[in-house]
Amino acid sequence: MINLRSDTVTQPTPAMRQAIAAAQVGDDVFGDDPTVNELEQATAGLLGKEAAMFVPSGTMGNQLAVRLHTQSGDEVIIEAGAHVINNEAGAAAVISGVTFRPIEGRRGIFTADDLVASLRPPNVHYAPAKLVCVENTHNVGGGSIWPLATLRELADVAHDHKLAAHMDGARLWNATAATGIPEKDYARCCDTISVCFSKGLGAPVGSALVGSDQLISRARRFRKMLGGGMRQVGLLAAGALHALKHHRQRMVQDHANAKALAEGLSRFEGVQIDCDQIVTNIVRFRIPGADASRISAKLRDRGILLLPAGKN
Repeated sequence: MINLRSDTVTQPTPAMRQAIAAAQVGDDVFGDDPTVNELEQATAGLLGKEAAMFVPSGTMGNQLAVRLHTQSGDEVIIEAGAHVINNEAGAAAVISGVTFRPIEGRRGIFTADDLVASLRPPNVHYAPAKLVCVENTHNVGGGSIWPLATLRELADVAHDHKLAAHMDGARLWNATAATGIPEKDYARCCDTISVCFSKGLGAPVGSALVGSDQLISRARRFRKMLGGGMRQVGLLAAGALHALKHHRQRMVQDHANAKALAEGLSRFEGVQIDCDQIVTNIVRFRIPGADASRISAKLRDRGILLLPAGKN
């Protein structure tokens, strides 16, 4: 079976399995798990922040960030196709009591001018904006990468308007692999960043929330509230740590494979795809007039798994 549905379907390598089996463990809620501690220190160092916290999923990392930066009744400004607003089961409304103000970006990216245009004056009728969220790379945007200058300008304007900035960096590793720009340069623009180990890096489980010591210390209590305070979690952290040390350099292979797939698809009559927009590991294409679910089912019968993302 050729499984092209997502970068989440990877399997642990033999070396990763050995690292998991040999992991030293302790009670992470007490801060006693040495493997988790090493992973958190390494992740914070890569992103140039003071602290990191291991969490079970990227969704939890994002939702903890929303909870950190807002109060019930606040507004979050975000791109309309972002994962946080579309693919996290309405968690921000339930957990943090916030509303979203979506911006229609271009392949998931919006500018400082777009942000300013979305801001409303203080008024009793309006929810106060407190947080702006960006997603880098942007899934629905086809793995698009935020230009660093655009991100810096956006963050400066957000902070000038007293808004916190959070980055859903589930695929931040892909942005760095494609551009050569260090993760910490992207992360410097934001107050908090969530990164994922179980997508492009190929670990079985886990993400991290990264930020200042003060923010991450507070986030640990919220993580406990959501059931994310785990015990001998070093077994999971060992897989993530192995991926962080050994798999980041290989991500360019994913990007090359995605480009090759796109170029092959472009040669089929009826397939619409812009190969120049395939810059990381996500390939999205259209077949106008066709039923994506029906095509996906037929390909599954032939041993190829794709993920329908719309009607065609």
